[in-house]
Amino acid sequence: MEIKPLKDLKLYGFNNLTKTLSFNMYDICYAKSTEHRQAYIEYIDDEYNSDRLARILTDVADIVGARILNIAKQDYDPQGASVTMLISEEQEEHPLSKTEPANLTGPLPTTVVAHLDKSHITVHTYPESHPNKGISTFRADIDVSTCGKISPLTTLNYLVTTFSPDIAIIDYRVRGFTRDLNGKKFFIDHKISSIQNYLSEEQNELYQMIDVNVYQENIFHTKMILKDFDLDNYLFGMAKKELPPKEKKKIKQRLIKEMAEIYHGKNIPKV
Repeated sequence: MEIKPLKDLKLYGFNNLTKTLSFNMYDICYAKSTEHRQAYIEYIDDEYNSDRLARILTDVADIVGARILNIAKQDYDPQGASVTMLISEEQEEHPLSKTEPANLTGPLPTTVVAHLDKSHITVHTYPESHPNKGISTFRADIDVSTCGKISPLTTLNYLVTTFSPDIAIIDYRVRGFTRDLNGKKFFIDHKISSIQNYLSEEQNELYQMIDVNVYQENIFHTKMILKDFDLDNYLFGMAKKELPPKEKKKIKQRLIKEMAEIYHGKNIPKV
């Protein structure tokens, strides 16, 4: 869906509105043995290493129309990565633009940060596993915050498609105000009723979604969870054809419970 600005809005000076898209994305799997759980963590660490995260941020910068000035990145031993990317909306030549990406330590393990003048993009990843139940979870926290006319909503479909989460918890908020030529304050400069409106038809078909919006505060919240469940997509180091029926049923129940608890944000007691 196209981001539609308010009609005939002529501003006095710079657009001071800050638009922030924040979401947690979760990948859930079942890894039966200690070796499988460790292998899953290693797989995630390789799949989302600093090079891959930097490429994702590069695409995000292209989508919002920003220019990359510098990249600093570091992969950690035994696991984790950090990337810092400096970007700008400015089109004039910048001395940093001629330098090669630096191999420097970033702020946090498995972290990506980008700055768009007064704006920023961050990605933090959190792989973890349950010590007894075999459930392993990969969480990616992403914030895309922009100032001015650029809206981070343009990056939504790309990021959801790139991470292909089982669950996504998304927030969009517009902060601050800007003024028109007469000094009148505007607390939002575009029309929006739901984050869902900015997701593609394909994403809308894949996910079940609910909204919790506070329109008067320009706060929009959407939760997404995959509609279809194929056990083979959630097993790491094994296939469902290798499992007896009772074990398949038990594993599926554990996975569904884990996903429901994450989606609803609360523990579900045993029945």
